[in-house]
Amino acid sequence: MAEQLLAGRRAIVTGGGGGIGSAVVAGLHASGAAVAAVGRSASVHHAVVALPRGGPFAVGVEADLSGRNGCEDGFARALEQLGGLDILVTAHGHVRPQPSELVDEEDWERTLATNLTSVFRLSQLAFAEMEPQGSGKIIHVASMYAFLGGLRVAAYAASKGAVGQLTKSLAIEWAPSGVNVNAIAPGYIRTQLNRHIWNEPERAAQVIGRIPAGRWGEPEDLLGAVRFLASAMSDYVHGIVLPVDGGYLAR
Repeated sequence: MAEQLLAGRRAIVTGGGGGIGSAVVAGLHASGAAVAAVGRSASVHHAVVALPRGGPFAVGVEADLSGRNGCEDGFARALEQLGGLDILVTAHGHVRPQPSELVDEEDWERTLATNLTSVFRLSQLAFAEMEPQGSGKIIHVASMYAFLGGLRVAAYAASKGAVGQLTKSLAIEWAPSGVNVNAIAPGYIRTQLNRHIWNEPERAAQVIGRIPAGRWGEPEDLLGAVRFLASAMSDYVHGIVLPVDGGYLAR
């Protein structure tokens, strides 16, 4: 039963108020996990309020994850509320589409700080909790841009490619401690992060034309992969970057 799959587990989901993050919060909660949704706006509280009453514990924690202090503070407050940690999902992110020749140092550094450096720091913090108990699941949200170049999103693509390599590196170091580190690589998912593509009819048509499934993905389409990687079913799975893209990368 899906509602029993993660019973008794405690999960932190960053970006928990966003399109993908809020879906992950709902999916883990429905599978029996206590969940802390962490993000920079009040949307994390809205994601928690939307959960069914009478289920596992859930809380929203506001924190800016683009810097070290925000990561550590948000993580500490979420951990205190949960009383321990079994699952970390890093679903937060930043993108500012623009021609690569116009990307300035501030844009570049903000994107890498949010999408990569904070993911590494949060993973370190999670490992410190998981290593003593000999178990834990760390799930990064990469992107199909871990495999492909991205149009007018050079910093975002670079950060997500690095998240893929970070996932593999942490996996081979931390597997002996019983901690699984894996990632999912969403394709074109219908969230506000991709709104710039919706506003370009020609490009939007090109995207749909390449997806064998014939449609954009919805955030809920990612939940099967997340539940698998968060559960005991993936205990012998380490260092994968799993595309969830409607077949986009296969074509």
